[in-house]
Amino acid sequence: MSKDYLTRAQSGVIRRSRAGETTTADQRLLDTSGGDWRSQDPWRAMRIQSEFVEGFENLAGLGPAVSVFGSARTTVTDPDYRSAYHIGQGLAAKGFTVITGGGPGVMEAANKGAFEAGGTSIGLGIELPFEQSLNEYLTLGIQFRYFFARKTMFLKYSQGFVVMPGGFGTFDELFEALVLAQTGKVTRFPIVLFGTDYWAGLLTWLRDSVEHRHFIAAADVDTIPVTDDIDEAVDIVTRHVGDVTNQG
Repeated sequence: MSKDYLTRAQSGVIRRSRAGETTTADQRLLDTSGGDWRSQDPWRAMRIQSEFVEGFENLAGLGPAVSVFGSARTTVTDPDYRSAYHIGQGLAAKGFTVITGGGPGVMEAANKGAFEAGGTSIGLGIELPFEQSLNEYLTLGIQFRYFFARKTMFLKYSQGFVVMPGGFGTFDELFEALVLAQTGKVTRFPIVLFGTDYWAGLLTWLRDSVEHRHFIAAADVDTIPVTDDIDEAVDIVTRHVGDVTNQG
């Protein structure tokens, strides 16, 4: 990391637990097996509120931003890592903030590309049963306890999404964005799938099974761009906002 950057921790909490103590805040919130909800959940509501307040406070005034989703398990030698790096770099060059989940793999690559290009690089981390620290290529990192608070920040502060190959977490983020766009809960924003071979099976199933049974409309699938071209992906998610570096 460049010596020009100073790392500061603000209201950060580090928790260490003994072996076997691996529950998360989300797990405890959703556990209905016991306990007195009347004494516990009202306090949890205050903690949840504080996560929203912290997210809004730190991300307000962020300016145009694009979220990049993808697997934390992608290795540095994987072509997807290099593609995510160049996507982050390309977004930063157009004046866009890059937002990821703040972890390793694709997230690290996109953050690194933006960071090394001199752009704003945001990581929205999440508490997990296993240790996963925020990557080192962030100008701002926020660690969340609750998935739903974190998801709100992605959707509220992004003008577009690039979705790289990934697993269940990536699918969750993708379909959350698709549902909110489809139902008009948010202003429609571009959602680009990167990796034609990887996403081909999903799109075929959506058309041949889901659309065939009229559970979705043809436009719900046909309007999702898919590409293997880095410049095209960057262009699609930024063109409706414009090149902000040219907006005096």
